[in-house]
Amino acid sequence: MGRTPAVSTTLSASGTSIFAEMSALASRHGAINLGQGFPDFEGPEFIKEAAIRAIRDGANQYARSQGQPELVAAVAAKVKRQYGLDRCPQTEVGVYSGATEGIAAGIFGILNPGDEVITFEPVYDSYLPLIRLVGAVPRIASLKWPDFRMNLDAVRSLFNAKTRLLLLNTPHNPTGTVFSNKELTELAALCIEHDVLVLTDEVYEHLTFEGAQHVPMATLPGMSDRVLSLSSTGKTFSMTGWKIGYAHGPSELVAAAQSAHQFLTFATATPFQIAMAEALAVGEDFYEAFQADYAARRTTLVQGLEAAGFPVCRPEGTYFAMAHIGHLGFSDDRRFAYWLTEEMGVTCIPASPFYVDHDEQAVVRFAFCKEIETLQAAMDRLSSLANRRQL
Repeated sequence: MGRTPAVSTTLSASGTSIFAEMSALASRHGAINLGQGFPDFEGPEFIKEAAIRAIRDGANQYARSQGQPELVAAVAAKVKRQYGLDRCPQTEVGVYSGATEGIAAGIFGILNPGDEVITFEPVYDSYLPLIRLVGAVPRIASLKWPDFRMNLDAVRSLFNAKTRLLLLNTPHNPTGTVFSNKELTELAALCIEHDVLVLTDEVYEHLTFEGAQHVPMATLPGMSDRVLSLSSTGKTFSMTGWKIGYAHGPSELVAAAQSAHQFLTFATATPFQIAMAEALAVGEDFYEAFQADYAARRTTLVQGLEAAGFPVCRPEGTYFAMAHIGHLGFSDDRRFAYWLTEEMGVTCIPASPFYVDHDEQAVVRFAFCKEIETLQAAMDRLSSLANRRQL
């Protein structure tokens, strides 16, 4: 007798995350994993020591659901210091088990069935399943090779009376695009005109290069009361396994996300929150060194890919770079990613899963959140591709 599938139809349509798929393949073949975006180096020692101290001091029970007092105060102080935003730590800051859970909490807390959500493809893989789980409808603006810039006319055409939310990721994963002040100002005007709320995924806020500047949507005129801004201590302090994300915004939006968070994870790991409160108090010299280190990694990756014959869209932000594979003759990017892992010992991520219609079949993403030596070893493996065409 047949049985109804255990997985919901909404989630089964999304399949297995491409990150899990490619990381498993990399592990099986002993490949250098430039696919999934996790560092192969340790975060600062003082943060680890702070967590150990918190554990030994007895901070091992449930934290305050909306965030440990030390951490929400540190978030409020950070966004005031860096962006001039005044946020009440008790009512206008929330803490989540990673920014991905924060995105889920925001989507579940804000949206109703039938609401429309504008976002950009290539789209981070959790966005669309979460939108569809609440019965909302994604409306997609496309960023395309070679520059992945916003088509403002196309974006403008998506706004209508059903639009409830703009879900914006800048600096943008996977393309490395940092949306300009002009682009963001235009989006802000559209959101005000149509009374649309904004959920911004800003986890790469401190990784911009060559003069590109991250502009938080919440800092634009008329936007501070309609934007819920998300970020990630795991990305900033190279401790992705701790899963400490946070949001700040008007109390109504933080409360909306909290209404979902209380039923998703309820609270996030207490000692790691206390440690990240200390981390967020670092001076600006930390962020300057952070950018400089990643700029060197970016140069190693981009120059190595170009030397191997790949056209590359030089990323303005994040720790990802998009490369074109059309000259190598593969019918699709997933076949190429498998071949590169199995035959060349280097793993990337195909871009087509990040497009709704999978219509981009010749672009892949490489991550450079790795030691320089790791990146150079990967580039050495790819160097033999320099003179190859139509494999």
